[in-house]
Amino acid sequence: MRQYGATVPPWYAGQCPLIDRERVILAPGGKDALLLAVDLATGRPVWKTPNPLGWKMTHSSIMPMDFRGRRMFVYCASDGVVGVSAEDGTLLWQSSEWKISIATVPSPVCLPEGKIFLCGGYNAGAMMLQLEDRGGVVAPRILFRLKSNQFGSTQHTPIFFNGHLFGVRDKDRELVCLDLQGKELWHSGPEHRFGLGPYLIADGLIYVLSDDGVLTMAEADPKRFQLLGQVRLLEGHDAWGPMAMAGARLLLRDLTHLLCLDVSRP
Repeated sequence: MRQYGATVPPWYAGQCPLIDRERVILAPGGKDALLLAVDLATGRPVWKTPNPLGWKMTHSSIMPMDFRGRRMFVYCASDGVVGVSAEDGTLLWQSSEWKISIATVPSPVCLPEGKIFLCGGYNAGAMMLQLEDRGGVVAPRILFRLKSNQFGSTQHTPIFFNGHLFGVRDKDRELVCLDLQGKELWHSGPEHRFGLGPYLIADGLIYVLSDDGVLTMAEADPKRFQLLGQVRLLEGHDAWGPMAMAGARLLLRDLTHLLCLDVSRP
């Protein structure tokens, strides 16, 4: 804020720093620095991306992407989405077709063959971009949009696994699986709703924590929703923080407690 004029969004800052090849990549959304790279060891600025449109910081995090031999960073700012060169921060492409009026939280999901899946809450729905190389210039094209009742996410970023997208849909709080054309392959049904809680995939299993503390384990299978087990682990509220897996240990939390579970196979 002091050095780059960043404006912290409502509900504080939710952006995660990205460490990439001895550099830390940040998105201050300041007057002269939309994105910023600093040296990991010293903090010395390496490059800055200009911000002539004055786009602001969001809760979304920066994602790395390789396209046609060119490495870039993709970021959802306050009024659009951009791709910048990993080498020197040059703005490679931008689109104002994707913006969320209240809070931009989920990060871009960078997919094979230059596709980028974007989603949000507050009736934003979802959108798939296709990057194209037009004579050496990278340009985004919209492949499709999804209405919020088809897919949207207020807080968490969908997971790309085995060629499919898995995530909890904002409108009905059900877990769904989509193909890369945006077609729904299955949903968990009204008896399995998860709220705004987090989810992750490990060892072919998807773990979903409801926002009131119930952990669900299911198969990460694009053919069907197969429930494997459920247990209440937390009695608090707002179990919204992302889960983490370290080896066979699963860490999860709500506002007041942190738990570490052994989820190794017997």
